[in-house]
Amino acid sequence: MAPTDAGTMPSELAPVLCFALDGHGAAAPAELDAMGVPAGDTPKADSKGKGRPPFTWVHLQREDPRTRDWLETESGLDSFLQSALLADDTRPRCTVHGEGAIIILRGVNLMEGAEPEDMVSVRLWVDRSRVIGVWVRPLHAVRDLVSAIERGIAPVSPGELVAKLAQRLADRMEPHVGELHDELDTFEDALLEDDGTVERGALAKVRRRAIRLRRYIGPQRDALTTLSIEDLSWLIDRDRSRVREAADKTTRVLEELEAVRERAALIQDQIVEARGAKMDRYMVLLSALAAIFLPLTLFTGLLGINVEGIPFAEEEWAFAAVTGLIVLVAVILTYVFRKMKLL
Repeated sequence: MAPTDAGTMPSELAPVLCFALDGHGAAAPAELDAMGVPAGDTPKADSKGKGRPPFTWVHLQREDPRTRDWLETESGLDSFLQSALLADDTRPRCTVHGEGAIIILRGVNLMEGAEPEDMVSVRLWVDRSRVIGVWVRPLHAVRDLVSAIERGIAPVSPGELVAKLAQRLADRMEPHVGELHDELDTFEDALLEDDGTVERGALAKVRRRAIRLRRYIGPQRDALTTLSIEDLSWLIDRDRSRVREAADKTTRVLEELEAVRERAALIQDQIVEARGAKMDRYMVLLSALAAIFLPLTLFTGLLGINVEGIPFAEEEWAFAAVTGLIVLVAVILTYVFRKMKLL
């Protein structure tokens, strides 16, 4: 089946994509029926990448009715490999099996209305002569790779195909991680303003997003590193270098996520500190007010007891005099507390 045109979105990727790649940067659409077990041994490439043999790439949507039937009857893969490609829940990993490797990668979900940190998996079986991929939800990174093939810029080996896909997955992650940094910049600017506040829920959301991304990007870095050092005869030096570059780029994304987590923790500490300082100011103010009114309360309480001997109880000016005295004491106490910088 021919691939979709370059202008279509990932959600419109054909459920079955088949390419025959010549090992020199060119590729042609192929039919699924012709993508069975290769006949005979494929010529080997040397360590420098010269004399690269042709190979095929089959990319299948898991829910398509042809996928399971083709994997069981035509692919030549054993039940372990089929289960790995069709599994419901996957984590990034690289597992060598015979002369090939199961490689599971994840990318951010950039479909409209989706959460980017809800990462989408792509499952690959890679050996000397073919790459078999299975996907559940579409990825922009796969669309990028298909578009490059349609423009005549095809991978020249299975290892390079995996490396290019991993690099595009990392490229698609970087803008999203940058958005997390931008949100943290906004929070920091808000804290620098007078009486600036940050909603606790907004900061917690950023931290959760970073944690969810890191959950998969860490193992993905490890999977690429494992692939680059595995003793696979078809993985030439040039491919190993490209896989290492993809692992390095994934590592940089992981480091940026670590920086997001650390910045978020620092902002959380600043929020707690600012709220503690504000609470301290309120407590000092309340204590100062209580200290001002305590002697006044004692004074009025003594004058209000119902016993004989209250001075000037029969005088008309006594109430005004007592009120003025209370106000004077309050002013004096306020002045003293201001001098002590308690108000």
